[in-house]
Amino acid sequence: MHDQYLIKGQNITLPDEIEQVDVLITWEDSTFGIDASALLLGVDKKVGSDEDFVFYNQQESTDGSVRYLGRRETESGPHERLLVHLSAVPAEVDAIVLAGSVDTGSFGDLGKLSLHLMDASGSPIAEYVTADASTETAFVFGEIYRRNGLWKLRAIGQGWSSGLAGLAEDFGVDVGEDNATDGTDIDTDESITAAIEIDDDPTAPPIPAVPPVVFEATTAEEPAVHEPATPPVPATPATPVPKPARPRGVRTTKPVPKKAPLPEFKLAEADTWQPARLFSVIGVGSGEEQERRTTSALVSTMQAVPLFARAITSRAGAPAGSFEGYVEVPYTKGESRVIPDAVWKVSRGSRLWTGLLEVKTGAGKHSREQLENYLDIAKKNKYDVVISLSNDLPAGAGELPVEVDKRKLAKVALRHLSWAEVIHEARMVLSHGGIDNPLQAWILHEFLRYIEHPKSGASEFVDMGRHWVAIRDAISAGTLRSGDPKAASIADSWIALARNLALRFTAELGVSVKHVLPRRAVNDAGYRTELTVEELANDGTFSAVLRIPDAAGELKVIADMRTNKVTCSTVVKAPDEGGAGKRVTWVLRQLKNAPADLLIEATFTGPTSSTCEPHADVRTTPRILTDSQSGQLNSFSLMQTFTLGGKRAGTAASFIGSVTQSAESFYAEVIQPLREWVPAAPKGSDLQREEHIDDEEL
Repeated sequence: MHDQYLIKGQNITLPDEIEQVDVLITWEDSTFGIDASALLLGVDKKVGSDEDFVFYNQQESTDGSVRYLGRRETESGPHERLLVHLSAVPAEVDAIVLAGSVDTGSFGDLGKLSLHLMDASGSPIAEYVTADASTETAFVFGEIYRRNGLWKLRAIGQGWSSGLAGLAEDFGVDVGEDNATDGTDIDTDESITAAIEIDDDPTAPPIPAVPPVVFEATTAEEPAVHEPATPPVPATPATPVPKPARPRGVRTTKPVPKKAPLPEFKLAEADTWQPARLFSVIGVGSGEEQERRTTSALVSTMQAVPLFARAITSRAGAPAGSFEGYVEVPYTKGESRVIPDAVWKVSRGSRLWTGLLEVKTGAGKHSREQLENYLDIAKKNKYDVVISLSNDLPAGAGELPVEVDKRKLAKVALRHLSWAEVIHEARMVLSHGGIDNPLQAWILHEFLRYIEHPKSGASEFVDMGRHWVAIRDAISAGTLRSGDPKAASIADSWIALARNLALRFTAELGVSVKHVLPRRAVNDAGYRTELTVEELANDGTFSAVLRIPDAAGELKVIADMRTNKVTCSTVVKAPDEGGAGKRVTWVLRQLKNAPADLLIEATFTGPTSSTCEPHADVRTTPRILTDSQSGQLNSFSLMQTFTLGGKRAGTAASFIGSVTQSAESFYAEVIQPLREWVPAAPKGSDLQREEHIDDEEL
């Protein structure tokens, strides 16, 4: 299936065999994010009830056909996700509006906005990209609608200045009083009506350009309160004071996350005393026993910590709901028995979601035959998904380490999770996920203690692959060529390492850290690999760029295989005011704790464009960066070089360990203390104002 690129107003017909679509909303600037939402509309372009509004506070429609799956972090950046079961959409629903909102800033601050539709296997169906947003705080990206018995998708691209509450009200949702807005639609120049001009069915009713009339909500009557009987009082009863009406309607205010403290152990008599483990590593073997123990630890922790269960199951497409996990459930397939490692079930209202989990630990690999057997079992039992879980970390999010027969994915989805993702999710939920129950926080902490232990068999990305030594030696000898098939395998390992770095930073910092890639390389795995192989063959280097929200500059990592050095760098814009000396002082003040061997490069306008000196020398004599320079100082490039490990896997001496530690050290010591220059607030005039004295005061 090929990804179709849509323009505003264009529509396409969805394939007949599609029963379920994943909806992804993405954006460029990750300083803040978008909250996705959906509205199920009738032919009158209004919701049938408030339950037809699906968003973060109401995560599933009553019939279960549309679900809000929340935000996920990938190496290409954050995205918000909705899941639409087309076959389950009630007949009275004529269209499903796909929208987004922000509670900070506006859509114009987020850069390029994208709407993606994918099928159950993760293959792209369509994409709509727009950069037209400006001051809007709510935005309709598109709609999935019925036409002559078929489902179609239309790209819309229309904004609202009244936020999520105003958007919802305009489509008939009764929003709570504390969220009421005027619901004024800001898009007046290019309305949604323009979509009809491209639609192949001119009778298709578009979403109206002028907002629908918003009817004033009636106040709910306060139910009668029955008081206990009391003796009659002869005095005249006082006039009862009316109680305020109870608020009604959907609440669009986002909940504030909380965090519970972990227990502190203070009574140990020596540092060698270790708290008891909830999940013991004593006696853990390898192979099947290791898989069973680690699977049981994972499933039981998900059972005990709902936020963690939600974070993990949402990666497999599950709705928000009550989680139950079972291990080693037997099924029959023909005359044989098939036993997946676990079965995950999530219930929400009348909707039941089920996934079969097959786990590998250590160096274990999934086989095509095994996964296809589980797909057959899932189809027979009308389950939703098969999940593979192993130490394989594919180079791209959503990519599968094992290819299966595409025909088996018509009714059942196949998803892959890596143990690295599970580890990062646990860290993220524990540090930033809002767990307010101390016992749940401790259980998740204990799970992390177990899963990070080598005996668990689960690990982050730790191995560059079996061709590592051959490619490393070929680079040193100058014999590597871009056509070497082994180079493609190592290139994918580097991209996976960059993805793992972004995941580590995301879990540690609690913000979406993005592995920046060319647009085509985000969805085209072959092109992504080709670019990395060409750089490796031509320059002997691997490179990656990480974009960290609120950081003064991006983090660039270059691993040079010829010099055995890894260089981390960032570029910071210089202040727009003051002379060159003042600008140097500004950056030195922020680098007071930076390493002495940090290189500072000052870039100027003019024929001699830059000067580069060690931090220690610049701190002693700041003018060495500006002497003999006549142009304006525009920016500072900060660089630090570390020793690059050459081992395929292992500890800090390995290639992976050295790159990871270098990036984390450079961020902590150089990038994190930096702040972008902000001009001072304008000062008032120093001129004395003439005082006017009333004649009557003389």
